[in-house]
Amino acid sequence: MSVLSDLEARSGSTCELCTGTNNLEVFEVEPVSISGVDSSILACQTCRTQIEDAEQMDANHWRCLNDSMWSEYDSVKVVVWRMLSRLKSEGWPKDLLDMMYLEPEVLEWAKATGEGVAEADKIIHRDVNGVILENGDSVVLIKDLKIKGSSQVAKQGTAVRRISLDRENAEYIEGKVGPTLTVIITKYVKKI
Repeated sequence: MSVLSDLEARSGSTCELCTGTNNLEVFEVEPVSISGVDSSILACQTCRTQIEDAEQMDANHWRCLNDSMWSEYDSVKVVVWRMLSRLKSEGWPKDLLDMMYLEPEVLEWAKATGEGVAEADKIIHRDVNGVILENGDSVVLIKDLKIKGSSQVAKQGTAVRRISLDRENAEYIEGKVGPTLTVIITKYVKKI
């Protein structure tokens, strides 16, 4: 079975956030360490648009989180926590956040994108030119780099796709150079 059909079976062919039934698609919950049902939700176009673009946010649409916050699936709870954190200035989401409980590893996953962290406390990753890097971006190496723990050398000009950001250090990102997942220092990359 495909991820889409598994999610449709799990959710009864409704959006796992608002129970809408129009334009349902798989939404991968960042950061994706393993793809599949456990790291995805089935979401309608309205929810997906507002998750991806904060300027499209309609706070009243998200009152549905009052029900979906009790989902048994971690990926759904992560998205609910992130949306409630994003909306907590509205007042009512703060009450729902206070009621919500996430296991420590699920809470860590929810916080991985920086939601719920004050702007002043967020770690910002920048490439050699000062351009802000985000999870999932692609970068190119600006110099040859020896890959620690192997004899491999990543050549200048090598593209590294779908990077992950280190949440504790603004100078580190992770990405695959060939088959090897490695840590790369941001001053040696340029965003593509």
